[in-house]
Amino acid sequence: MENKTHKVLALKYRPKNFNELIGQNIMVQTITNSINLNKLPNAYLLTGIRGVGKTTTARLIAKALNCKKNFLKEENCDCNHCEEIANSKHLDVLEMDAASRTGIDDVRELIESSKYNPTSAKYKIFIIDEVHMLSKQAFNGLLKTLEEPPPQLKFIFATTEIKKIPITIVSRCQRFDLQRVSIKDLLKNLKKILNLENGKISDDALKLIAKASEGSVRDSLSLLDRALISQHNTKSEIDETFVRKMLGIADKSKILELINLIFQGDKKNSTALLREMVDQGIEPNNLLNDFLEVIYFIQQRKNFGDFNDNFSISEAEIKTIDLISKDVKNSTLILFWQFILKAIDEISIVSNSILSLEMLIIRLIHLKDMPSYESVIDLVNKNITNHEYQKDIITNDEDENEKELNNHKNEVNIISKDQIKNTIQAKPKLGSLDIETHPKDPEVEKILSFQSLIELSSRKKEVELKYDLEKNVNLIKFNEGKIDIAFNENLAKDFVKKLSEKLLEWTGRRWLITLTKAQGQKSFAELKSITKKKLFEEEKNSEIYKKFKKIFADGELTKVLKKEE
Repeated sequence: MENKTHKVLALKYRPKNFNELIGQNIMVQTITNSINLNKLPNAYLLTGIRGVGKTTTARLIAKALNCKKNFLKEENCDCNHCEEIANSKHLDVLEMDAASRTGIDDVRELIESSKYNPTSAKYKIFIIDEVHMLSKQAFNGLLKTLEEPPPQLKFIFATTEIKKIPITIVSRCQRFDLQRVSIKDLLKNLKKILNLENGKISDDALKLIAKASEGSVRDSLSLLDRALISQHNTKSEIDETFVRKMLGIADKSKILELINLIFQGDKKNSTALLREMVDQGIEPNNLLNDFLEVIYFIQQRKNFGDFNDNFSISEAEIKTIDLISKDVKNSTLILFWQFILKAIDEISIVSNSILSLEMLIIRLIHLKDMPSYESVIDLVNKNITNHEYQKDIITNDEDENEKELNNHKNEVNIISKDQIKNTIQAKPKLGSLDIETHPKDPEVEKILSFQSLIELSSRKKEVELKYDLEKNVNLIKFNEGKIDIAFNENLAKDFVKKLSEKLLEWTGRRWLITLTKAQGQKSFAELKSITKKKLFEEEKNSEIYKKFKKIFADGELTKVLKKEE
């Protein structure tokens, strides 16, 4: 029995000319124009996501430059150069994987071989894939050759991470950005290949594959290959449900149903539906990304009323989105978006990702009932208004009391005038009126010296403040109400603020505290230590100690204390 080797679709249907290249029309037009006009750059730099055709484009450029015929007009050129380049066997077209050959020695070999003329082709071409993997020394080794290469030499670089390439390299190349391929173009290509392979897959299933490919042609063909293998096993048409199970993607109608239950605040049914979807093999990351997509669609429908002809949404799903978008606020959608993004990060932390999904559902339900920012502001303003109204009532009552007091005084004055001059006139006491008096202010402290400030801090149990005053303050001048301190880096950042607050609290007045770069005194602790040492030396040289030593030769003076200590 003949054994045929299976060739994957991504290789089997690799574009053989620029016309077959999908979704890169602008780039193709620029390259073909430069080749027709013979205005060729020293090096091409192709960048884009995986599977959009960077390596394929590099080979097509190599074919176009070395083709014996007119490659740009021929649909399938069969000259020996084009065939050998397609099979990676051409002696003058060297393909190098920078991921496995990253060092300066590998680049040095290229530079040495570049000095020789091509063996049979017009140009010697070096195709370096994943060029961002080269080392810094390797890039530096390429600089001079890239800027002034031999006339018969061309470089073609391909990369997925353009930012990792030094700007000195990028500036020496002609850069082409390969775009993500649209879902429509991917779907058209999938249908074409499906017909060639005689496969049976529904249009909805193909749409799902095209969407899951995220703009990558290779990914779409790999998924199609996987589905076709399954179709050969089942002998029946592959439908959307099968592809969803294959990819671990939830049915959008179920996601819409779940979001609708969340907006209704139905914890029981929303949790049950989530568990049902998980049991069907839904991937948590895919589910959360689908959540984000649906939130985006709801926001789009609510604000703009259109989906930009997105054929991945059915008419029934659009009706459900319409119903949801009418009752939900934009602020709620924004909060949902933020919480779902945070849940994506949490999935990588929590060992059981299903728990994260269930907790997300509960959080979103509670989040829905949270008051909006505007309603909170309105409530605060309303409370302020009520407070001012009550204050006005109290003020009016006080005004009435004041009027009553003035009337009482006037009555006393009238009576006094009618009395005999010799009569002792009694003055009314405020205490006799029903007026509430203010309580006396608490007793304030008197701080007349820096040492008394430290002692007060100790008495008030302000340990941190006392420590800074003793250890880290270099005093310049102290007056009641004003303290000048030399700048000290060891002081706590909030020292001045805290000292000001405490002085106001303790003395009932504001103190002026200034920090300057002038030379200050030693700290209180240092001065205290110096004083103790001086006192110790004085006592050690005193007559009393000398007499003591004569009597007790083994005795030593260890500490000197003042009477108060």
